Amino acid sequence: MAESELTVIPILEESVVVTKRTVDRGGVRITKLVHESEEIVDELLRQERVTVERVAINQPVDHTPTVRREGDTLVIPILEEVVVVEKRLMLKEEIRVTMQQTNRRQPQSVTVRREEAVIERINATDGKE
Repeated sequence: MAESELTVIPILEESVVVTKRTVDRGGVRITKLVHESEEIVDELLRQERVTVERVAINQPVDHTPTVRREGDTLVIPILEEVVVVEKRLMLKEEIRVTMQQTNRRQPQSVTVRREEAVIERINATDGKE
């Protein structure tokens, strides 16, 4: 190939230059609000009452009676030794303890708080909201 027939093909390359700049767009203001309200709490409460009854028995026994339950009542035997011609166990009395439960409602007022966030944009150029 002769030099006069030589064709020149240019080779190009593109490049990119990236620059960054900071733009002040302002900020945000966050305000927290607290709301209070009164609410009624109505809860079932259990109450126990104990009744103690002393029952005179005054009868001899051959052995020591045990503590026992009769329904809701706890029976506790009380013994006394009595001197006679012979010694005997005398069931002097029983103590009867009865448990009674009652339910009642007791409404109460309680304070409940709820928070809320309020967000506002602040304009960076003039400082106004």
